[in-house]
Amino acid sequence: MPVKIRLQRHGKKGKPFYWIVAADARSKRDGRFLEKLGTYNPNVNPASIDLDVDGAVKWLQNGAQPTDTAKAILSYKGALLKNHLAGGVKKGALTEEQAEEKYQAWLSEKEGSVDAKKEALAKAEAAAKAKALEAEKEVNAKREAAAKAEEAEATAEAEEAATEETAEAEVTEKASNEEE
Repeated sequence: MPVKIRLQRHGKKGKPFYWIVAADARSKRDGRFLEKLGTYNPNVNPASIDLDVDGAVKWLQNGAQPTDTAKAILSYKGALLKNHLAGGVKKGALTEEQAEEKYQAWLSEKEGSVDAKKEALAKAEAAAKAKALEAEKEVNAKREAAAKAEEAEATAEAEEAATEETAEAEVTEKASNEEE
């Protein structure tokens, strides 16, 4: 029975969520599977991958062939490296301890690069928020300045109207004084 390690789609329309499964190659994409190896959520940045590395290595050693996307995920999580190192142990090229040491070194390096990417994304998001806040403060300052200018103009017009009224009142008062 040919076995494939592949993705099984779940989730709703436009929001995919995948199970990583070992399944018979003849079964449907979302059909029967032999073992669930993990999950893959591409909706978050960076993508969330939960994988049983030892289970994936077991299936790889038994001859399971991963699909292209599954192969990329297995490589990203280190299952292919662990399988490769296990092959070296079988051949006697290195010991079990050396293989485990190499795998752990690779894992820590990979973890560091993923953390660096998460930090870079967080910094970029914070910078974008700060830029948006500054732009909003600038717009608010312009609005306040325009409102103050409008208010000053309105008070100047009111004062001008008041002086005109007083001038008219004086003119009418003079005219009534002259008539008397």
